[in-house]
Amino acid sequence: MSVVGFDFGNESGVVAVARQRGIDVVLNDESKRETPAIVCFGEKQRFLGTAGAASSMMNPKNTISQIKRLIGRQFSDPELQRDLKALPFSVTEGPDGYPFIHALYLGEMRTFTPTQVLGMVFSDLKTIAEKNLNAAVVDCCIGIPIYFTDLQRRAVMDAAMIAGLHPLHLIHETTATALAYGIYKTDLPENDPLNVAFIDVGHASLQVCIAGFKKGQLKILAHSFDRNLGGRDFDEALFQHFAAKFKEEYKIDVFQNARACIRLRAACEKLKKVLSANPEAPLNIECLMDEKDVRGFIKREEFEQISIPILERVKKPLENALAEAGFTTENIHAVEVVGSSSRVPAIMRILTEFFGKEPRRTMNASECVAKGCALQCAILSPTFKVREFQVNESFPFPIALSWKGPAPDAQNGALENHQSTIVFPKGNPIPSVKALTFYRSGTFTIDVQYADVSELQAPAKISTYTIGPFQSAKGERAKLKVKVRLNLHGIVSVDSATLLEEEEVEVPVVKEAVKEPAEMETDEASGDAAPSTTSESDVNMQDAKGAGDASVAENDVPESGDKPVKMETDAKVEAPKKKVKKTSVPVTEIVYGAMAAADVQKAVEKEFEMALQDRVMEETKDKKNAVEAYVYDMRNKLSDKYQEFVIDSEREQFMAKLQEVEDWLYEDGEDETKGVYIAKLEELKKQGDPIEQRYKEYMERGSVIDQFVYCINSYREAAMSNDPKFDHIDLAEKQKVLNECVEAESWFREKKQQQDALPKYANPVLLSADVRKKAEALDRVCRPIMTKPKPKPAKPATPETPSSQSPQGGEQQPQSAESPNAGNANATEGASAGNEVPPAAEPMETEKSETLPSAS
Repeated sequence: MSVVGFDFGNESGVVAVARQRGIDVVLNDESKRETPAIVCFGEKQRFLGTAGAASSMMNPKNTISQIKRLIGRQFSDPELQRDLKALPFSVTEGPDGYPFIHALYLGEMRTFTPTQVLGMVFSDLKTIAEKNLNAAVVDCCIGIPIYFTDLQRRAVMDAAMIAGLHPLHLIHETTATALAYGIYKTDLPENDPLNVAFIDVGHASLQVCIAGFKKGQLKILAHSFDRNLGGRDFDEALFQHFAAKFKEEYKIDVFQNARACIRLRAACEKLKKVLSANPEAPLNIECLMDEKDVRGFIKREEFEQISIPILERVKKPLENALAEAGFTTENIHAVEVVGSSSRVPAIMRILTEFFGKEPRRTMNASECVAKGCALQCAILSPTFKVREFQVNESFPFPIALSWKGPAPDAQNGALENHQSTIVFPKGNPIPSVKALTFYRSGTFTIDVQYADVSELQAPAKISTYTIGPFQSAKGERAKLKVKVRLNLHGIVSVDSATLLEEEEVEVPVVKEAVKEPAEMETDEASGDAAPSTTSESDVNMQDAKGAGDASVAENDVPESGDKPVKMETDAKVEAPKKKVKKTSVPVTEIVYGAMAAADVQKAVEKEFEMALQDRVMEETKDKKNAVEAYVYDMRNKLSDKYQEFVIDSEREQFMAKLQEVEDWLYEDGEDETKGVYIAKLEELKKQGDPIEQRYKEYMERGSVIDQFVYCINSYREAAMSNDPKFDHIDLAEKQKVLNECVEAESWFREKKQQQDALPKYANPVLLSADVRKKAEALDRVCRPIMTKPKPKPAKPATPETPSSQSPQGGEQQPQSAESPNAGNANATEGASAGNEVPPAAEPMETEKSETLPSAS
């Protein structure tokens, strides 16, 4: 399985993969570690990532960026409306109240949801990972901000599904940073935790997290954030400053021109980076608007002055995080700063003043989240063995369940009967399962909602679950156990509903029979309940139980823990047993604002179609480039190294053909299909390949002939030699070798004479491939004869003992050492399973080894 971590930011994304030597950040097609989170829609295809960024200046209205700010948010959201003012592309309100993005694609206006566009961004990051791993990527971990709502988390999951990914964990970005920080620490304390504050200053948001580290574990103690405080706010301050300045000095209004706005924003971003390292910086843009060149200049003090409203907001999230953890600055042992915008000196100064200590930069500010995600994926994966390290994550928002009580009395209103309870308080561990017990006579609904929306600026209601239909056997109110799950991704859902009915069994109770239902109850409860369920939440649930007898909220584990005790007591008395019958009850889910499963499937198919179109267009470009490259390359070679291998009339005709194809490429052939370019290249190669073949044959022929002649001479000399080492070979076999050498030499002479009579521009009759085949045929016949080992000497009458074999081997050792190739003889001895090769055959081994290359 793949072990990949994705950090998708507001402006760019980073991909990290786990390999045997550790975690690596992989490079994109431009060998950069960060890939722009941009989708550009063109007339014939999409441009994703770096290609999209390159096209953004030329096609700003169809270039979608900062998609992270759009997912899972209502169109009427004031924050979203502020963001849209700075974006050049068109966004309107959809029928469900959520934004729709409009772009011109394949010559017509298309509509996309933010989730679809995020799926395209994930597809690009997935492709980068697959190219680096040379394997399919499916399983992964994705980093998300801590402030993402339930709907935004679902949108990320849907976008991942559209891209063909299967996220094992949506991990908070600050938690991923803490994991990447702590897992490599070998000096963590065993008792008192080491408290570290992580401040992530990103492109669009500020996130603060306080984590406690012990040996082999980390625990998230507090979260805090400002979702509208990031590097882009400093860019915007500079943009507004220079836009006003240029309007006054040059009489140009950049707000009237989308391309001018994009260019000025890009220049302001670069200016901010220069000011982070220098006390002052210039701004120069050529032909910004109305063919006017603009110049500007700003000092760091002036930049910090216009950024005061932004800088004043930095302290509040820090104070909130400390308050939530119940700490003072003295309890914080270290401060780690990460994020692409953490390099602004003014922010570092504020953090130093607040904590009373210098913030540290021991981690890569832009890559730590992706590395933490890849580490978490490796922990969850069976592929890698990772050091034992437990991550205790907490949920940043309180989640409540609300429902209507059973049929109210005539005097009571419906409002008085509406009940709710907080099932997952703020800071609740992730994952977690809670159980609520209801007494109902028919179908009812439960609403999942945020208990406090002050920090969220999102609708309170998350989802509604309809539980039923069901029927009680006795016709009275039935007991139902409803399980609510907060999963690993931070998404809340009603997991299941079970109808519990007690039935009397007439059979006398035996102890073993009594244990069975108790065990079933315990297994079900403890199996579904997460270990992170705390006793504190049990008390809260029991308090809710006392609030009304119609619906009872209780924790799963205590219930299953109490029942076996009662059952054991009953088991001692022989009486009819009450057996609990469990029946699953259907649960219907409605998530407000989320994509339906059918819509997600349609989006998956649409993404596949667009990816196919992109691939076809890329292949078409490659074929077009291949035709163009062939034209230029062949034209140069015809005037240079191929000149002697083609007659003048043929060369002129071919040059004219190449010129004709070049003209066609830049006129009628500018926009053709892949098949047309393939056909055009094949047409050219029909004329060009014979010329190229003649040149290659001429260049290779000399070395191949030398090897062939050497092969013939080697076998002839060996067959005619009077050397004693060949005495055991029959004369008939030696004659056979000589005949083969004569025949090969005769064939070669005839062909050589024919070839020497031909000019270079004629097709050769002596081909290198034919010479190689002839050499191989000669080698197949001659080698077994000339390398035949000497017959084995007769064994003595008395059987040899193992001790007597060693001197014999010792006597032969010097004999074989006389040959310069004693090593070859020994190797042959081992290969022939104990049959010794006579020393006389050893020199032939040398000839054999030298002949081998000539025959290959």
